[in-house]
Amino acid sequence: MYIGIFLLTLGPAGAVPGGWLALDVRGAAASLARWGNRNTEMRMQARGELGPPQRRLSAGLYRFPGTAMALGGSVVALAGLAELA
Repeated sequence: MYIGIFLLTLGPAGAVPGGWLALDVRGAAASLARWGNRNTEMRMQARGELGPPQRRLSAGLYRFPGTAMALGGSVVALAGLAELA
């Protein structure tokens, strides 16, 4: 019974942030992309390169791990429900 409660708590802890990122709620994926681009630009400036930064990841590429995290969290939550039933 205790593992079911644990899984039921752990599942939404992964599903909610993953879903937030996967669905790009309030621009979460876009802000992560901007944050990554800004960090790349700051590293280039620290090295003395003044050109435009190379784009590492776009917002769409941040959404794929968010989708996997949301689906994984949902599966864990459903496993917790099945354990309790």
